[in-house]
Amino acid sequence: MPDLDTIDLAIMKALQADGRMSNAELAQKVGLSASACSRRLDILEKTGIISGYHARLSHKALNYTLMAVVHISLSGQSAKALAEFEAAVKLCPNILVCYLMSGEYDYILRVAAKDLADYERIHRDWLSALPHVVKINSSFALREVIDRPNIGL
Repeated sequence: MPDLDTIDLAIMKALQADGRMSNAELAQKVGLSASACSRRLDILEKTGIISGYHARLSHKALNYTLMAVVHISLSGQSAKALAEFEAAVKLCPNILVCYLMSGEYDYILRVAAKDLADYERIHRDWLSALPHVVKINSSFALREVIDRPNIGL
């Protein structure tokens, strides 16, 4: 992992604001030549500091108006049980985020659904079928207050 300097941080901050800018625009913004900027960007990508470039889609515009936070308890925490659960959870397209947790629940998921009937389908066909699940606790978001796509740099 390279040591990050102010130029690297400026590159990352600029790309968080506009991941579609050209290398020439980025270089000008951070005060480097295009070739030097390209080399630094390549290092940030190869080391995994920049892990990808994505279009941020509107769930609402795509008619996914219900967000659920789902707490999952498993029957055990063996490496095999965790691996089987994690492999299965990756297959459900409605699960946006999955965290392995400490504390009362083993996992917390963020699930997108079109409506309550759609969530019932997801619960029945996906969540209840996940391996080693013994408890599912769902909470529904009333309103999104903040959902930051970027880390403050």
